[in-house]
Parts: sequence; structure tokens; C-alpha cells
Amino acid sequence: MSIVAIVGRPNVGKSTLFNRLIQRREAITDAVSGVTRDRHYGKSDWNGKEFSLIDTGGYAIGSDDVFEAQIDHQVELAIDEADVILFMTDAETGITSMDEDVANLLRKIEKPVILAVNKVDNPQREQDAYEFYNLGLGEYFTLSSTSGSGTGEILDRIVELLPDTPVRKDEDLPRFAVVGRPNAGKSSFINALIGEERYIVTDIAGTTRDSIDTKYNRFGFEFNLVDTAGIRRKKKVKEDLEFYSVMRSVRAIEHADVCILILDATRGFDGQVQNIFWLAERNRKGIVVLVNKWDLVDKETNTAKEYEAQIRREMEPFTDVPIVFISVLNKQRIFKAIETAVEVFKNRSKRIKTSELNEVLLPLIENYPPPSLKGKFVKIKFITQLPTPQPQFAFFCNLPQYVRDAYKRYLENQLRKHFNFHGVPVSVYMRKK
Repeated sequence: MSIVAIVGRPNVGKSTLFNRLIQRREAITDAVSGVTRDRHYGKSDWNGKEFSLIDTGGYAIGSDDVFEAQIDHQVELAIDEADVILFMTDAETGITSMDEDVANLLRKIEKPVILAVNKVDNPQREQDAYEFYNLGLGEYFTLSSTSGSGTGEILDRIVELLPDTPVRKDEDLPRFAVVGRPNAGKSSFINALIGEERYIVTDIAGTTRDSIDTKYNRFGFEFNLVDTAGIRRKKKVKEDLEFYSVMRSVRAIEHADVCILILDATRGFDGQVQNIFWLAERNRKGIVVLVNKWDLVDKETNTAKEYEAQIRREMEPFTDVPIVFISVLNKQRIFKAIETAVEVFKNRSKRIKTSELNEVLLPLIENYPPPSLKGKFVKIKFITQLPTPQPQFAFFCNLPQYVRDAYKRYLENQLRKHFNFHGVPVSVYMRKK
């Protein structure tokens, strides 16, 4: 999936536009907060084309000198990874020296740039926007991110510029993405699986430069493994390992069937790991959590149980996820990890017969129907699984708008209890009968 990065100086409305774009679909698409303040990752689509959206806001704090330093640190990282760059400016303040700094960067790259002039909400601002031709980036689009006017034209331009999605090789093979923060042991894990030192492994975080596919065909299992450490150093790009880790993970997660999330037991299920976990969950991918370097943890009787309980508290409400404690260095439970990932893939691909769904769930619904709301009583008559790659279920009823999220969670829990979707996000939709 392609990546669109929103760049620009502070207070031009980047985050407002970001929030508006990711919520354009009928199905609500949540954003994931990034590793530093005001950086967000989300998913959007327009005219049938899906893309990832990254808001690189919050990097200009204080003086212009701080901004200059942060351009090197974040904006170049964003434009290096993105397929399309959306450069936000502000008609209310006009062109500033900060805008010129960003424009100077963008003129040097060989990637499509969309110049957006925000806060154009009256005819006078429309006239004022002409000055943005002086940035030397050609045509511009006017919009108001607050009201949403002009966003349709920008989305049309974005999807026009997005590259065609390449056809995946070995399309029929399951695709397992090995994700996690830098230096958690991702490359070592793949080396241990395939039995050779295919990947460079050092103690320096960010050794892996690109995502690389490895076909695994041993012990009756066959699938593609993708290492997503994905740190590429370039001359003018200062290192931001956390930022690159998430951006690379965005691509890998969206093309994966199952995400094998590796965390460092000595660091725990911290904010960076949680960001990647929720990226995978919101993309409806199967998830397996591997707690690596377990050999380095001082243990008592209930250490593993307490550690696992803490992780599950951080995962709430999606806690039905397998957690495997491993040591890549000692090759402990490596094969167990792969067995678990294969099981999760099978769960994600599972198809439940309509007759079986109704036979099992309708009596449960009759015994515990949706609570009445405003004197309205919801009657669920029919259930079917939708023809999608991941488990999605439609519950047909008379008043779908009166079914609250708490009851949808109840339905999801019953699906998990009776049909085993361990490790897989399940979507429940209420439809008009």
C-alpha cells in the first residue's frame, strides 16, 4: 500500500486534515498515535484506492532554529519513505520562511508533491492564495480542513498520483511480517528459522536497511517471511529509528496476513511496540506476540504469568492474542512461535457455515437480546459471514442503529468463544433486515 505524508510547518491544519481524511469511509478507521507528540499513522481510501496517511506534525517547537534542525530530522525522513507528499500551507498567514524551507527541500526530490493552501474559507482568502505560486511548486489546491471544503479535489489528485500496486509473487502463500522496534531480534529470529545467516545481525539498532522476503518451506510449513526492521541511512537524513521502524512496518503490515510482533523482554510492551500492535489490529491482521530475550529476565515462580498479564492489560480490549516467550539466542520455542503463527493464519482464513452460525448464536441472542433504547427493541433474525479475507460478520436486524458497541463486543466474544478466532481481530456489523 502506498504512503502519503503530510508535511509543513506547525499550525497550518495538518492534523485536522489528517483526521478528516481517515474518517471518510463508512467503516471508522482509527488513527494510531506515533512515537513522538503529534505524529500519527492512519489508513484512508478514495474512489476504491487505499493508502496510508502519515501526519508529521509537531516538529516546529520554539524558534526558527529549532524548526531548521527538525526539518533534517523528520521532514526528510517522511519524504524519503512516502510515495506522495502533501505540503500544507496557510492562506491566513501567507508564505513564511518556514514554508520556503520546506519548499526548498521538496523541489529537490523526484516524488510527486501536492501543494495545499489551507484556511481558504472566503473569496478574499481565495485571492490571497495566488502568492503560493511563488514557492515554485506549480499548481496548488485550496481547502478548509475544518469544514472539509476542497478535500475531495485533493483526494482525487492523491489517488491519481499513487503508484500502481505491484502484483505479489507467491500470491497463494501466507505472508508473515516480522515486526517490532529496532534491535528486538527480528533478523536473528529469521536467521534461526531458516538456519543460515542471511541477515546481518549486530548489536546496533537499525542494521537492517530494507524489508526482504524469505520463502520458508520446512517441517511441512510454507509461507513468506518479511523482515521489517527497515532502517535505511542516507547522507542527509539524520537517524530516527523509531520513526523509520513504524513507517516500514506500515507497508509490511498492510501486505501481511499475520504479523509476528517481537518485543525485547528487557524493555517490555512499551509505547513503540504498542503503536505497531495497534497498526496491525486496525488493519485486521492476525497477530502473534513473541517476547524475545526471555533468558535475560530474572525469574521467579509467576514471572511469566505476571508479565503476560501486564501485556494483556496494555492490549485491552483486544486481548485474545497468543503470547509466546522465546529466546532467539538459545533457540528456545522458535518452532512453537511458527506453529502459533500458522494457527493464527488458519483462524483468520476460517469460514463458518451460515447454518452453523445461526444455530449457535441465535439462541444465545434470544436469551440475552440487545438492550432496548428509547423504547425500541432490536430483533436479530439472521447472521452470515462476509466474503472477506478476515473474519467479518453481518447481523441482520430490524433496528441496527440502536445496537450499541457494548453489545457488539458481546457478539464478538461469543464468536470467539464458539469458533476460535484466537489472534485475529473480528469485525461485527449490524445490517437492516
